[in-house]
Amino acid sequence: MLFGSNRDQLRQMWMDAWSTYKEGKQLIPLQQELVNIIKLHPEYIEILESAEEALGKEYLPEMGETNPFLHMSMHQGIHEQLSSNRPAGIREIYDSLVQKYENPHEVEHRMIDCLAESIWEAQRYGQPPDEQKYLAWLKELL
Repeated sequence: MLFGSNRDQLRQMWMDAWSTYKEGKQLIPLQQELVNIIKLHPEYIEILESAEEALGKEYLPEMGETNPFLHMSMHQGIHEQLSSNRPAGIREIYDSLVQKYENPHEVEHRMIDCLAESIWEAQRYGQPPDEQKYLAWLKELL
């Protein structure tokens, strides 16, 4: 996942990457990755361009709100997992899912659901995420 633990700093990284891209400035590799994710989510661009509102906003799932920063960060987390093939075997599962669904972005969304469940379960029980259970959930998508 992205570096740091301060919510506003993490949100600012997304906004800075987008701003740097829009200004036509040189992007560092992480910024390019973030911009690529943002481009797949044009519905979030207005949020990224309204820093004051975006930094302090609470996104409440019980109100039907999706946290765009969390969502895009989950994509980035999936990208990290794929690039490192950790947990071992995730890249092979991803490749099979892309063959099945023929849409890498849709596949990432399906994987994000499994990743979110894995994280939620780990937090609930105060344990590290169970990589084998996570991989099993991903395999169920096949």
